[in-house]
Amino acid sequence: MTEQDCLFCKIVSGEVPADVVRETDRTIAFRDINPQAPTHVLVIPRDHHPTAAALAARDGDLLAEIVREAHQVAVAEGIEETGYRVVFNTGPGAGQTVFHVHAHVLGGRGLGWPPG
Repeated sequence: MTEQDCLFCKIVSGEVPADVVRETDRTIAFRDINPQAPTHVLVIPRDHHPTAAALAARDGDLLAEIVREAHQVAVAEGIEETGYRVVFNTGPGAGQTVFHVHAHVLGGRGLGWPPG
């Protein structure tokens, strides 16, 4: 997949619509179209990085910003106090289907362990 084919790059550019809940200069957060919990928001960098591992190697500060934004989503969605999960799926074996790093912010219901 190239950046031109990347669904999330198309969301960042406005080519594909999304239900955006937060934006910063470097990130955008929007509702997942296939939610797995009452709150299911994706936080992505505006720049294309295929996986969390690739982003960590290239720009750890941006990865930290994504995690901070995930927390801000939880606060805005009212799930900060009851608990929430932040998930990065890295690679196809972990369930990553869009190869533009993204954090899933999940909450609003009990989240069992182990996951999936």
